[in-house]
Amino acid sequence: MKFVDLAYFNIKSGKGGDGAVSFRHELYVANGGPNGGDGGKGGDVIFVADEGKSSLLDLKLQKFYTAQDGFKGDIKNMHGKNGKDTYIKVPVGTVLFNADTDELLADFTDNDQEKILALGGKGGRGNARFANSRNKAPTIFEAGDPGQEINIKAELKVLADVGFVGLPNAGKSTLLRAISNSKPQVADYPFTTINPQLGVSRDKQGRTFTVADLPGLIEGASLGKGLGHEFLRHIERCKIICHVIDMSGNYATEDVVANYNLIRKELLDYNFNLDKRVEIIVANKIDIEEAQINLLYFKEQFKDKKIIEVSGLTKNNIDALLLEIGSQLENVKDEPLWLIEDQEISDYKVYTFESDLKDVQVRNLGNGRWSIEGNDVLKVYQKTPISTHDNLLLFNEKLKTLGAYDMLREKGAQRGDVVKIFDIELEWMD
Repeated sequence: MKFVDLAYFNIKSGKGGDGAVSFRHELYVANGGPNGGDGGKGGDVIFVADEGKSSLLDLKLQKFYTAQDGFKGDIKNMHGKNGKDTYIKVPVGTVLFNADTDELLADFTDNDQEKILALGGKGGRGNARFANSRNKAPTIFEAGDPGQEINIKAELKVLADVGFVGLPNAGKSTLLRAISNSKPQVADYPFTTINPQLGVSRDKQGRTFTVADLPGLIEGASLGKGLGHEFLRHIERCKIICHVIDMSGNYATEDVVANYNLIRKELLDYNFNLDKRVEIIVANKIDIEEAQINLLYFKEQFKDKKIIEVSGLTKNNIDALLLEIGSQLENVKDEPLWLIEDQEISDYKVYTFESDLKDVQVRNLGNGRWSIEGNDVLKVYQKTPISTHDNLLLFNEKLKTLGAYDMLREKGAQRGDVVKIFDIELEWMD
């Protein structure tokens, strides 16, 4: 299957069923009361983590996912049937964001983990719910609440303890072969690895951990050049970064210090919180003669950094590398980068002010025509259909409570003017 680690799609939960308007008509029962039932709840859109999936290809191909609407209430106080939920399976390691706001919605790290992202609309109440001593035969009913609609961005971030980073041909794939049972493609040309490769390693103390060979970086990757973000998103989950450097200096420049600084810059330009990750510098290809000279120069520049000298080809000093990784993992904090607070921001306190203002907008359209809009008006409009006289009275009362009619008077609405409220038009009779 093609490896796809980014997908955009739309989800929509089901609308709640409308309440029913009905009255008893049994033989020998005079003046039967209301018995309209409530509408059913709309279906939810639920995501489930599935360790059997390894790609977001399905989500990339299917752009829309909808749950079933709830069914309308019926006579004899019968409740409408609830709409069916829609389940969407995603690979373990998937992170879901609101594509419009970049808000984090869900992070799937365990198999069978579930998350409801779009909740189905609540069913409307039937007229049996509105009977009282003053109105024993109401024709009032409620429409079901609308479903939620969200544009989703899904990212698959590799779940690995350790990530191998470095320039193309630094020897990351050869090193992964040497420390695990993984068999990534190895060849003497850049970008041999174009998808993350995973392997499981064990050190001499029996500690096991997963290692990811991540595609090679080039200068400008943080801006999308080369494999760019196709690679960088995967490093965000890794607890430890192993920076693999070709000490023979065969790629980019012969200056191994410049090669190291180049990759460091790309990582921090992508996400400066990567600087908070534990880093192990792996001086690879020390079996090559030129590497010994470059290694002395590199150590002189970075005296305070942990450097492990290895050869992925000859497997020289592999055990020391595994022991260092195992020891570091025992103490490292497991925290995704997107949950780490930025120090610059967390030092400031943000004050917000609560407001009880309603979202009601009254506009003069000219020629005796007006419009009433706003989110609070929309809720009233959706919840209270004016298909019965009682509902029309209730609709008017709700708008009056929102202050819409006071605003019309203040702006100069005259008797006989037409007031447009979304798809309906009413005559102003004040």
